[in-house]
Parts: sequence; structure tokens; C-alpha cells
Amino acid sequence: MTQKIHIVCVSGTREKLQMAAMIASVAAATGDEVTVFFSMNALQYFIKGHSEDAPTEGEFGTLLADKGVPPFKQLFIQAAELGDAKLLPCSMAVDVLKIEKEELDPELGPPTGLTRFLSDAEGGQLLTF
Repeated sequence: MTQKIHIVCVSGTREKLQMAAMIASVAAATGDEVTVFFSMNALQYFIKGHSEDAPTEGEFGTLLADKGVPPFKQLFIQAAELGDAKLLPCSMAVDVLKIEKEELDPELGPPTGLTRFLSDAEGGQLLTF
């Protein structure tokens, strides 16, 4: 039985983005319906040309990179490509940051409002990072 999993990413830290990406990629690969909503501090990592690493909260975040764990962005892209996960930028964050749709990574879908996201999430699991 497939599940509907909706993930809200607002944190810009490596550990939280990594966990969200792992859940998204595993759930999408196993056939669950996955939607990820990027807002606030998380959205910046999905703008074309952004190369700065996400800051770590503690030692574990540093270990992720040192041990060769696939980075969160790669996992989110795999979730979209292999499992049809929807990766949606928050329309409010796009407006506040003055980002054009063309400036976002191509894997991201159309900017979406929180009201629409929450409406679509009804009846599914909602996780926030």
C-alpha cells in the first residue's frame, strides 16, 4: 500500500536537509507518493549556481561529508528522477528572495503556495525539517 508523504523543508542545516532527503528518496524509490516543499532557509540550495555548503549543526554533519554520504541535493534529485517525487518551491519564499522560476534548479516544479501544499497534503503524513 502506498503512502502520501509530504515534507516541509525550512531549515538550511545539513543534518535536517540530509534527513529530509533520505526520507524522500527512500519513500519515492519504494513507490510512495512524495512531495517536498522548500521554503525559507532551505530554498537557497536549489537556486542554480548556488555552491555554498549547508552549515552543520554538530559533529554528525561534518561526518556526513567526510564519510562520503551522498549529499542531500543529490538524494532529492534522485527522488524526483527515480521515484517521481514532486519538489516544490514555496511561492512566498520565491517572492521574498526575488527569484525567477528560471533561476531555480530544473528539478523543482512550479512555485506553490502553502495553502495549496497543505490542501494537497490532507490525509497523508506531514514531516517538517
